[in-house]
Amino acid sequence: MIILLKKINLFENFTDSELEKIRQVCDGIYFKTGEVIFKEGDVGDKCYMILKGEVRISKHVPNIGEEALTVMKEGEYFGEMALIDNYPRSAHAIANTDASLITLKKEDLQNIFITDRELGFKFLWAFTKTLSRRLRDMNDKMTTFLAMAGGF
Repeated sequence: MIILLKKINLFENFTDSELEKIRQVCDGIYFKTGEVIFKEGDVGDKCYMILKGEVRISKHVPNIGEEALTVMKEGEYFGEMALIDNYPRSAHAIANTDASLITLKKEDLQNIFITDRELGFKFLWAFTKTLSRRLRDMNDKMTTFLAMAGGF
C-alpha cells in the first residue's frame, strides 16, 4: 500500500516510514460511476485520495442545477477541509467514473498530530500548499470570468 500512497500528491515529501504510519490508519473504498461520495452540507469526518478514476466536485446552483467546480483525477485528494475545521461539506463529491479511493479519518489525523509532531507538520504544510494552489487557480478563474463578463 505504500507504493499506492506514493502516487498521491499529498504525500510527495513523505518518507517510507512516515507512509507506513499513514498506511496503518487509511481505508480503501470503491464507488461506481455516478455514486455520491458526500453531499454539500454533510458532516465531514475524513478526506479522500484518488487511486484510480475521477471524482467530480460540484455545487447545486438554484434555478440551474449541478455546476461542476472541478474534476479530480488519480493522485489528487479532496475533502481535506473536513480534517481541519468543523464546518459541513462545502460541495458535493460524485464519482465521475468508477473510482478507487483511500480515506483518512479526522480522528486518525488528530492522533498523528499528538503522537508525531513532525509528521503532523508535514500534513499541515501539504494542506497549506494545496490551499494556496487552489486559491491561485480560483483567482485565475475569477479573473477570466470577470474579463468575459466585461468587468464590474
